[in-house]
Amino acid sequence: MRVAFLALVLLAVGYALTRGWDDVSASFRRIGARSLALGLVLALVSPALTVLGWRVLLADLGSRLHLAPASGVFFVGQLGKYLPGSVWSVVAQAEMARRLGVPRRRSTVVGLITIALSALCGIVVGLPALPALLTRGQANLPTWFLVLVVGGLLVALWPPVLNRAISLLFRLLRREPLEHDLSLAAVALSTMWFTLSWLAGGASIWVMAASLADAGADPGHLALVSVCGYLLAAGIGMFSFVVPAGVGVRDGVLVVLLATSMPVAAATAVVVVARFYSVVADVAWAGIGWLWARAHHLLPDSKVDTHV
Repeated sequence: MRVAFLALVLLAVGYALTRGWDDVSASFRRIGARSLALGLVLALVSPALTVLGWRVLLADLGSRLHLAPASGVFFVGQLGKYLPGSVWSVVAQAEMARRLGVPRRRSTVVGLITIALSALCGIVVGLPALPALLTRGQANLPTWFLVLVVGGLLVALWPPVLNRAISLLFRLLRREPLEHDLSLAAVALSTMWFTLSWLAGGASIWVMAASLADAGADPGHLALVSVCGYLLAAGIGMFSFVVPAGVGVRDGVLVVLLATSMPVAAATAVVVVARFYSVVADVAWAGIGWLWARAHHLLPDSKVDTHV
């Protein structure tokens, strides 16, 4: 079953890389080389910041891993998100982390909390782009509405509320509770890393969109729909559990937002390249993580359990 799972992951990632290559290559020609290069660098930075937040949560619950093994577990496991269901990355991470002495339950909880916190951070910081999504930039939503939504999401991030939700989930599943609650410092620090990760991804969209925007486009609005729009679209996509890696959901929302500052064809080109870059970043970091994990017997086909 483990070999079959790995084969499915590799097939899914390969499909994601080759899907619509004609569109990707055509989009490359439309975006300047400098913008493409900077966009790729920022896309590579984004996952590197995410693993720091995941590691903080894991350490807070009692499993402190050095950055190298943490990266090996996180990045290789991340490829599981390309399978429908959005939880396969958590399953793979739990299996690999077990070989480092991390209880499966703990790494599973941290993986699920990472998905939820990361999505909430994206939506909170991306909310300024919501009026452009709902009204195509023709009107503004009432300030009280945005304050109400942001306030509700921030309450969900507050440790007492978050810990109570985790405890309730364990009771519903008839499982033993965690050894202790998540601390305020850990939630705050992980939230910072997740937010910075999203901002790096949004900046990648921005530098590419700027090269295709209309000459008379408002720079402020373009930055808003590129950065905040990306965060909002990605946050929405992460809650689309059936769709692998949010494909289609995130892309469609982002095209609608970017189209308020540029032609739909140009917006589509940016989104196509951005999706390709996100897959490239996942594969590149997973390759580095795989090399470390293989050397330390963390991969599922390993016959040796090594505790580091």
